[in-house]
Amino acid sequence: MEHSYRCAVYPPTSYHFKPSFPSALSSSIGLSSKIPIYHSKKQKKLFTASLRTVCIGQFSFPELHSSCKKRWPPFVVSAAAAAIDTVEDKLPAALQVIETKEPNSRVRLSVDVPPVVCEDCYRRVIKEFTKHSKVPGFRPGKSVPESILVSYVGKQNVQKATVESILKRTLPHALSSVTGNALEDSIHIATKFSDMEKTYSSLNSLRYDVLLDVAPQIKWVPENGYKNIKVVVELDSDVDAQRIAEQELKRRHKALGALQIVSDRGLQDGDVAIIDISATTVGDEQNSKRIPAAESKGFNFDTEEGDKVLPGFLDSVIGIKCGETKSFPLVFPESWKQEDLRGVHAQFTVHCKELFYIDLPELNNSLAEKLIPGCTTIEDVKQSLWQRCQEVEQAAKEQATDNAILDQIQQMVEVDIPQSLFEEQGRQLYGAQLLEIQANMKLNEQQLSTLSSPKAVNEFLQTQEENITNIIKQNLALGDIFSRENLQVSIEELAKEVQNSIAEFQQHKQEYDEERIKEQVREVLERVKVLEWLREHAKIQYITR
Repeated sequence: MEHSYRCAVYPPTSYHFKPSFPSALSSSIGLSSKIPIYHSKKQKKLFTASLRTVCIGQFSFPELHSSCKKRWPPFVVSAAAAAIDTVEDKLPAALQVIETKEPNSRVRLSVDVPPVVCEDCYRRVIKEFTKHSKVPGFRPGKSVPESILVSYVGKQNVQKATVESILKRTLPHALSSVTGNALEDSIHIATKFSDMEKTYSSLNSLRYDVLLDVAPQIKWVPENGYKNIKVVVELDSDVDAQRIAEQELKRRHKALGALQIVSDRGLQDGDVAIIDISATTVGDEQNSKRIPAAESKGFNFDTEEGDKVLPGFLDSVIGIKCGETKSFPLVFPESWKQEDLRGVHAQFTVHCKELFYIDLPELNNSLAEKLIPGCTTIEDVKQSLWQRCQEVEQAAKEQATDNAILDQIQQMVEVDIPQSLFEEQGRQLYGAQLLEIQANMKLNEQQLSTLSSPKAVNEFLQTQEENITNIIKQNLALGDIFSRENLQVSIEELAKEVQNSIAEFQQHKQEYDEERIKEQVREVLERVKVLEWLREHAKIQYITR
């Protein structure tokens, strides 16, 4: 049986074997298969827990997969059929492998292949060429003098095939020292193929370097610090069940009202206006610039939601009449969500196109069914809304608690994050972001292609470096705690959640990989178990802001 390896070569290089003999021979000795990565799934699971998100539904972005490829092009290391792709293929002499640790949990393996191993590989290559070459004057498969065979095949081609054979046979042996510790898809040969050819040609031996990422080691500062976490959780005053319930009742009541045109007065509290908004930075005419993020055409402005816009905006437009234009200065607060607008002095111009007041029906039991189907009284409506909002409040409280704990533990760990792990996590986050954008905006094919291009992905990795790093530290910390505290996910829990996930896929008539779902569900459940454990053992103080 014939075998070959596929691995990445660095720096970027490629080699295409074009023999001078019939093309059928090249296909017979160049089969492709993937390099075996010596990595335990169980070990990997512990330090990559929750790196992936369980997605209900699937979506494919044009070019997104290409952007996730390694930076180095693939290089096929093919060899003669007699080679075996595991360490079971005994070598006639031992390799000399020097392991050097590098930054970002990277390891460099410097491999010296002795002449006796190189000669053995050469003999195997000659044997394979003899078997498959159709040398004029000789029957296929019959013995051909070596000098004639080499002349027919080409000395350069024989040399290339020999170097490939050496790599194929020796690489598994060289990697044996990192068995169970190498990160998947991070292994690549750092030595140029042309340099390896020169070494083999002149010394009849081979030297090459292999770079790979290994599972990062976590250091807790202080040791076991996660067992004594003290956190202060700030709860937003807006996330109050009673307050939210009252606001929701008011919103639903307003939705039952009828808009009536205002013609004899200006805008006042409770009204709804259709306005055009433009804004520029304050300065002389030459230096002032438009602020696109603050502009809008036909904006539906509800005065009862005035606290959600820029402070001072509502007061500035109160009194404006239909057809009237107002101009006024405002300053974006330092707490403004868009960072580049914080502290910016702006001049706003607002034109009122339409003005309405809402004619509300009387809030009585006759509206109960319209407010919430199944309710017969306003009290039923209030109770139902309050129960729902209580769930929202509790969920918000738990989320705020988890966020505070995660922020605390990521500050307690020191870890040298592998670049391959950083890129994997970053691309997963970017993919999730694209899914969200697509769900909300329905991007066209061209927009998707632009957003999923390698350039866009790399820009995301750069701008979100700190955020991605913190998420990885959190995930590694959670995986470490799961292992240290011997936490378990029961078979029953796992089976139930897997079935629920599969049911979702089946409901949407989408394909799925049951083993993949099982792996992802397990990771999510492990994360949940750790967070539950941390909440139980942490000292938590809640304050309302």
